[in-house]
Amino acid sequence: MAIVAVVGLQWGDEGKGKIIDLLTPQVELVIRCQGGANAGHTVVVGEERYVFHQIPSGILHAHTRCILGAGTVIDPEALVEEIAQLQARGVPLHERLFISPKAHLSLPYHRLLDQGREAWRGEQRIGTTGRGIGPTYADKATRCGLRVHHLLHPEQFRTAVTPVLAEKNFLLEHFFHLPPVDLEALCRAYAAYGETLRPFVRDTDSLVRDALQRGAHVLLEGAQGTLLDLDHGTYPYVTSSNTCASGLCSGAGIAPTRLTHVLGVLKAYTTRVGMGPFPTELHDATGALLRERGQEYGATTGRSRRCGWFDAVSVRYSVWHNGVTSLALTKLDVLDPLPRVALCTAYRYKGTLLRELPGDTAVLAKVEPVYEELPGWQHSTRGLTDYTAFPAAAQRYIERIAELVECDIAIVSTGDSRTETVVRRPLF
Repeated sequence: MAIVAVVGLQWGDEGKGKIIDLLTPQVELVIRCQGGANAGHTVVVGEERYVFHQIPSGILHAHTRCILGAGTVIDPEALVEEIAQLQARGVPLHERLFISPKAHLSLPYHRLLDQGREAWRGEQRIGTTGRGIGPTYADKATRCGLRVHHLLHPEQFRTAVTPVLAEKNFLLEHFFHLPPVDLEALCRAYAAYGETLRPFVRDTDSLVRDALQRGAHVLLEGAQGTLLDLDHGTYPYVTSSNTCASGLCSGAGIAPTRLTHVLGVLKAYTTRVGMGPFPTELHDATGALLRERGQEYGATTGRSRRCGWFDAVSVRYSVWHNGVTSLALTKLDVLDPLPRVALCTAYRYKGTLLRELPGDTAVLAKVEPVYEELPGWQHSTRGLTDYTAFPAAAQRYIERIAELVECDIAIVSTGDSRTETVVRRPLF
């Protein structure tokens, strides 16, 4: 039995979807553990491109079962649409996709509050996706949230949502000056969503326990990245869930002691969406080249990603906090044309050299990156499947990243599709 947690080590968008899809043929279960419709995991199969927002990235493999765990927040409207789109493309979901009844619901007022708060913050905005994820987790923490099981019982849903909606509508109308949400329309719509999703709601705790007792291999699919973790990320410019391996265990309902491997996914450079400090960000032609070659546009929002050099300080921090046992490096081919490449090995702050990520975001916003330059390779690495075929300079760059972040690189992705991958050391 192997239980492998797949976590992002930067600010999300590292390519976890492809890595999950790559590993899924070897597992029985893939569990999405946290986050909601703010995630965008892209999987390319031949000429087909799939973008998953809530459904786990392993769903394209017919033998594998996929679970939305208790730690996720479900947007029923968006999930019903995602299910319909997959079924229209011939992806079988019956007895393969399961939703925990304990997962919380994102409701229309969560989205409105999210968007209203962002507008109200102005220049101090977080840069959220506007999908209502933060307000949903806030209601979960204050114990006024609704769960998936409420969808299956319309009267329970009405009873639970009525007092909450009164409070939310007061805020929407009198503080954010937005239209209120109509109770009757909400109850009708969510009763319909409940009927559509009813076949997928299952006691997922039992499914997971039975699989583990049989010795099945399991993947835990993380959303977002470590630097967006609610506790350990660059707060307040973070998401509202715990994106580290420990958070994945909690969201899946699996004890951390059962983890056998933590695979950290990272890009060969760094990107970030939204606001917040980004020490290695490039505002020049190189940054633009990374954005265009890497097609750095959000799968959920379409927003342009900020791009910069690889930051070994932050990744080393992420490796430690996740207990990463090996790495999957993605998008190396984006760097192919560059004559020189740079790696951030430390920060300088008011004359002091920092080799650790500061916990104060205000300090991180003012640090200067200390770079180590390496020669580029200026040869195409796209589609390579044999590590020895990499140019020597590309191999040196990969090995230097491993040295700086103090972790072995087991997988190197050389393109979008499943086949464009070098597996140096198997996980199973």
